[in-house]
Amino acid sequence: MSGTGAAPMSREGVDHALAQLRADAERISSALLDLDAHAGSRLLKGARLTGETWRRWDEAQRRAATLWKLFDAYSRVLDQASALRGESSRPDADALLILSGMLTGPSVDLPDGEVPLDQRSLLGPDRRRVSLDEAVRLMSDAYEEAAAVVVAADNAWTALLLPLDEVEDGWRDAARVAHELDGVRHPELDRIGRELTALGRTVRTDPLSLVTGSGSEAKADTSRLEVLRAALDRVRVELADAVAARDGHTALVDRLTAAIDGVAEAERAAWTSRETVLTKIDSPGLPDPVEPSAGLRDRLAALATLCAESRWRELAVRSAELDRAVATALDRVQADHALSSGLLDRRSELRGRLQAYQAKAGRLGLAEEAGLSVLHDRARDLLWTAPCDLRAATAAVAEYQRAIRACESETGTRG
Repeated sequence: MSGTGAAPMSREGVDHALAQLRADAERISSALLDLDAHAGSRLLKGARLTGETWRRWDEAQRRAATLWKLFDAYSRVLDQASALRGESSRPDADALLILSGMLTGPSVDLPDGEVPLDQRSLLGPDRRRVSLDEAVRLMSDAYEEAAAVVVAADNAWTALLLPLDEVEDGWRDAARVAHELDGVRHPELDRIGRELTALGRTVRTDPLSLVTGSGSEAKADTSRLEVLRAALDRVRVELADAVAARDGHTALVDRLTAAIDGVAEAERAAWTSRETVLTKIDSPGLPDPVEPSAGLRDRLAALATLCAESRWRELAVRSAELDRAVATALDRVQADHALSSGLLDRRSELRGRLQAYQAKAGRLGLAEEAGLSVLHDRARDLLWTAPCDLRAATAAVAEYQRAIRACESETGTRG
């Protein structure tokens, strides 16, 4: 090999350059071996790839092959230079000139097809050799491109494979439970299974198609998997309810029967309270109380048919609906009862207030006050007469209270 035409390097310069280049070679070799042993590389080599991942991995493999060829050419030049330098402890000018050309000039043969575009012309490559430094730059570029594919695929599989396995295991468990329940296909579970199969095929053969962003912002899109997980969780809850209904249907029916009996008892109490109010309160304006227990008993009877036919999933749904209906009915019946009893409570409250005001008038020495006596007697007559006019009674008690306060204020002023 000849020199470059530039001044030759000194012996010390050659030794320094060789030491640096050997260190670079060690680092390059280590990086290439690490890339080849990377978990992402092993997965990519063992997978049946499709789509975007196949395209990028095919390109990455070509890059990696070129890397090794270029590194081999780089190493041969470095070995030749080291051998030449080792022939003499004090190389002459000709040896230094040759060494300088090898270490700084175009000495590395490029692999076929790997002449950089900026070194080509219309008729072909201007040269098929690069310097050791240029070879390192080319290897660095190729390494970064190949490593980016390996790391991106590995990150995608790390984010997707384990969660996918978990959802698939959950689906298989759910399918087994569904079959054991009644042997009937579950439409929603079938839909989830089809979508999960399609997604699993994509995850295992084309993970890079699920990556969004680039560079440090690249991230595997797990949204489809999370949607399927949420849908599967809903089905599993439904199936668990069905299993519970199957295993405990006798206790379930007994509990619902007792709950409906409670609604019926609340209905009777509401009717009794209403009848009392109609007798004791004038024009109470009460609506007719609801009587939902009969309809609830009909729905309860329908559950027996589901039990007899082992329709456990439907039993779970219908029993849950009936449970909610019983709770709603009880709230409505109790509200009716509270409305009726509230009117009687209001009358009792007004009676207590009237007595308290009368006692206050006595303490103030106003018990014999004629005007107050008339107001008191009017309020008392309204409150102790059946049916009681609550509106008039409320107004009468309020008037009696204002009169007491007026008399109290007047007495205080005179004092």
